[in-house]
Amino acid sequence: MLVRYWQPWREIESLRRQMDNVFDELTQTTNSEASWTPAVELKDTGEALLLRAQLPGMEAKDLDIQVTKEAVSLSGEHRHEEKTEKDGFFRTEFRYGKFQRVIPLPVAVQNDRVEANYKDGVLSLTLPKVEEVHNKAVKINLTGAEQPAATLEASGRN
Repeated sequence: MLVRYWQPWREIESLRRQMDNVFDELTQTTNSEASWTPAVELKDTGEALLLRAQLPGMEAKDLDIQVTKEAVSLSGEHRHEEKTEKDGFFRTEFRYGKFQRVIPLPVAVQNDRVEANYKDGVLSLTLPKVEEVHNKAVKINLTGAEQPAATLEASGRN
């Protein structure tokens, strides 16, 4: 009689490979119109926020940028160039298709004073911060029949 020992690690590894194959098949797409998301970076410069987005190969006319006080919405379409090759195959790893991305902002901005620049596939937005209302010290005069007028300073915080 042959005795076989159960090897759970071998079975777990086999299951992992099968799951990897399933996910590889799901993520591979032959449709060039698949959606994609541009990479962004957000930097606080003190008085403004600087948002940069990588949009290689796109034209400014294909971009739609909307800014609210709390977020920036980027959307557009990277159009696919139709190519045909008679002698063989060609391969592309470029991302084409529509995209939409909403970037929440850490502070409120003045969305009516945004400056935009698009050069070499990089969109740069300068988003000035909202000027905060500073608390002011207010003098309060107290008058009473028994006491002479007294002056108190009060500073309130919201």
